[in-house]
Amino acid sequence: MGEGKRVSLLPLYVVFAVIACASLQLCASDSIFYESFDDDFEGRWVVSEKEDYKGVWKHAKSDGHEDHGLLVSEKARKYAIVKVLDEAVSLKDGTAVLQFETRLQNGLECGGAYLKYLRPQDAGWKSKEFDNESPYSIMFGPDKCGSTNKVHFILKHKNPKSGEYIEHHLKYPPSVPSDKLSHVYTAILKPDNEVRILIDGEEKKKANFLSSEDFEPPIIPAKTIPDPDDKKPEDWDERPKIPDPNAVKPDDWDEDAPMEIEDEEAVKPEGWLDDEPEEIDDPEASKPEDWDDEEDGEWEAPKIDNPKCEIAPGCGEWKKPLKRNPAYRGKWHAPLIDNPNYKGIWKPQQIPNPDYFELDHPDIEPVAAIGIEIWTMQDGILFDNILITSDEKTAESYRETTWKPKFEVEKEKQKAEDAAAGFDVLSGFQVIAGTHFFPVLVI
Repeated sequence: MGEGKRVSLLPLYVVFAVIACASLQLCASDSIFYESFDDDFEGRWVVSEKEDYKGVWKHAKSDGHEDHGLLVSEKARKYAIVKVLDEAVSLKDGTAVLQFETRLQNGLECGGAYLKYLRPQDAGWKSKEFDNESPYSIMFGPDKCGSTNKVHFILKHKNPKSGEYIEHHLKYPPSVPSDKLSHVYTAILKPDNEVRILIDGEEKKKANFLSSEDFEPPIIPAKTIPDPDDKKPEDWDERPKIPDPNAVKPDDWDEDAPMEIEDEEAVKPEGWLDDEPEEIDDPEASKPEDWDDEEDGEWEAPKIDNPKCEIAPGCGEWKKPLKRNPAYRGKWHAPLIDNPNYKGIWKPQQIPNPDYFELDHPDIEPVAAIGIEIWTMQDGILFDNILITSDEKTAESYRETTWKPKFEVEKEKQKAEDAAAGFDVLSGFQVIAGTHFFPVLVI
């Protein structure tokens, strides 16, 4: 089967696919690219030969299913693999839908599980040298490590004025599901500049490509920028308050007075044991038989709290306690007054941004290949059912026929395992002895 052609669906789902296609009035031409990984990826996908990418890809079954996928098989490795399409795909004209499944079979504490939709190779990359520097148009999918927990959507867009390609990150993206079940990620790009992110068919984020509120940095730059050559005048005073130059320290202000002094009125408590130490030698301790004074030094019994001090107000030399010094005033400072020379916080003047441009739609580069280039501390990440289509209904039909049946099986299995372990999945409580409930974290 040639690259870029549709791969046959799992035999178990063929009937469902036919029914879905008929009911939704879909046709094969709606699917621009589809990879089911029913067949081995070797010969169709190219594994990077770059030295840093030692991770081994495997064609493997999803746990508990006969369905195959592309598996990350080793921990703490970098991985890179790419599939070159027969023809580059334009994402600018009409609706474009990017969709794929991942299953984090061993969880994901630190690593990525995203796809890169790559520009044509004349942009300066080769399949066997695919790495993190290979130019992409869109990066989409889960990424989690430390405080990072997001489903990335990044558009790499060319500034027509400067010619520079800039990464524009979707603001406030959805979080990655925290379980070990199969999930399907969908990005829908609309001709009205809308982009929608779905997880398992449910919309989690809606944004507009050209809105400065939705992407960082904004795709359309600011009209003006601070003048890089503008300098703050030397006499520019940014202090709103200054010490009163006419203020004088009072004569009775003693800067050397201590903060605390002895309480002269304090009296030693009755029963205080002046001659008793707070600690004494442990009377039950004895020198070990193998103790050698010449080698180990003179043996000393370990100390314990003096039991006499436990029933007395205190032991040892009694000293008057300290109290706050009423004469303490600290170091004198002149009071602050309004600064008559205050000019505010200085800012450079604004000048026209030489890189500013206007556009009606983002100029998304065509996609000529699909790549997975990740670093992960976990193994067991399974990629499956990668789809590019021009129709939302087509993507929905694939979710219903390739993802949902697996997900339902996995969900029921998880419920059974949780029930066997004493978990109430709905409430997040663990049942003990049938009557008592203790809160537990259900992940």
